[in-house]
Amino acid sequence: MSSRRADTGAGPSGNSAFGLSPAAAPGGRHLGRRSVGHPVLRTIALVLSLTLVSGLVFVAVQAIRLQQNFETRPLNLGSNQESALPVDANTDPLQILVLGTDNREGQDSNNSDVMMLVNMAADRSHVTVVSFPRDLLVPLPECLDPETGDVYPAMELGQLNGALGNGGPGCTVAAINELTGLSVDHFMMADFNAVKELSNTLGGVEVCVNQPVEDELSGLSLPAGVSSVKGDQALAFLRTRHGFGNGGDEGRIRAQQSFLASMVRKVNEEGTLNNLPKLYSIAETVTRNLTVDKELTEVSSLIALAGRLKDVDLDRVAFVTAPVVPYEYDNNRLVLDEAAATPLFKALVQDRDITEPTAEPAPESPSDEGTVPPAAPEEPAVIDPAAVPVTILDATGKSGDAGSRDQELAAYLLSEGYAQASAGGQAAVSSPATQVFYGPGYQEMAEQVAAALGIPAVQVVASNLVIGVSVQVGEDFAAGNTMPSAGDVGGLSGQTAAQVTCQTAFGN
Repeated sequence: MSSRRADTGAGPSGNSAFGLSPAAAPGGRHLGRRSVGHPVLRTIALVLSLTLVSGLVFVAVQAIRLQQNFETRPLNLGSNQESALPVDANTDPLQILVLGTDNREGQDSNNSDVMMLVNMAADRSHVTVVSFPRDLLVPLPECLDPETGDVYPAMELGQLNGALGNGGPGCTVAAINELTGLSVDHFMMADFNAVKELSNTLGGVEVCVNQPVEDELSGLSLPAGVSSVKGDQALAFLRTRHGFGNGGDEGRIRAQQSFLASMVRKVNEEGTLNNLPKLYSIAETVTRNLTVDKELTEVSSLIALAGRLKDVDLDRVAFVTAPVVPYEYDNNRLVLDEAAATPLFKALVQDRDITEPTAEPAPESPSDEGTVPPAAPEEPAVIDPAAVPVTILDATGKSGDAGSRDQELAAYLLSEGYAQASAGGQAAVSSPATQVFYGPGYQEMAEQVAAALGIPAVQVVASNLVIGVSVQVGEDFAAGNTMPSAGDVGGLSGQTAAQVTCQTAFGN
């Protein structure tokens, strides 16, 4: 797949200077409290995939009108990109790199705070969206700015979000190609005003938080439980840097993936893909805020893309983060975890569904001969169930029922040897999502309890408010002893669109 597309870029292209360019900016943002920036545009990814693309199919005349909204830039500025056969939008897998910056031209900022690769399967059976953290260091290619003629030299290691300043989005495309082995077909670059406009057009998107959130820096103000956010509040939910999780990229990306999954469910449940006026309204909103490669503005290309996502099951729409580890010379920067990232990128190149870990891999290509496959992950050590202190809370909102979920699941865990399992009654706030909370030192125990109940890893959450392990049973686990499957992301960090998740406030 990596050799099947033509390069539409403008010759040699480049990058910044040394490992940390001025565009890379000092001070990593994936640890601790951060200043507010603009990483919100990850939210565009699924809209661009599930609504914009689908919305453009219904009338050619309308598509031509929408075409006039676009601004364009070259697709690929890399000097070492292979020439290849053009992609067939009807039969080939397709990749769209979604970039977010302060404005749609990307000229007032040298960084792309949002980088998401949307991979759509050739057989239209699955979609994988890979987020790349803004603090990720990678090899950067040489790039030529097609407007100024400036050449940015290649870098052995530079910050990925700084590639945008090396000639435009085509340099980021070239970097992603070299990093993943893919040949990205299109890019979409949007400004964060699209988040506000789009959330208003959709009539709001439901989000869930475990505790009240008051973030003065982003302006986010939410009560505990489920809220429908739009406009400024949708923007604040996605731009907060220290509102969730560990106060950095990890919590922010998790929140953005949850937002996207909720958006996809809303579009699916409301039949938006079959509502032509609504689709056009969404497409009109999004295209006003987009810069794309020239090929993506062609009506025929838009129509060919349109039908790809209508029949994809929600549990086969995966949002994952590229596996990373701290950079050994600067813990405020990240590098790829090669052992985990290589299988992910290989699956994308071979057009395999990461939500089906038991699927047989495609045959090895000649270029793979002699390579050593990544080692299989070690099996976690089994902890004596009797040593695990676990409390079950019922957050289904069905207070007073004779067979409360906390009692049912506590009895089940007791039968499985969890001698310290107990029913804790009704949770203070009902929740759509089942979650396993654990206090300091109890992560492995929490993961074992989650596995016993069939609860996915994305629902296992650290909390300073819990001693031991606490299972909060939500509306998505209304019956049975094991949670119904909503898909799996193969041990990667992320979730499927079918999974409902809630965010834990930073510091809790």
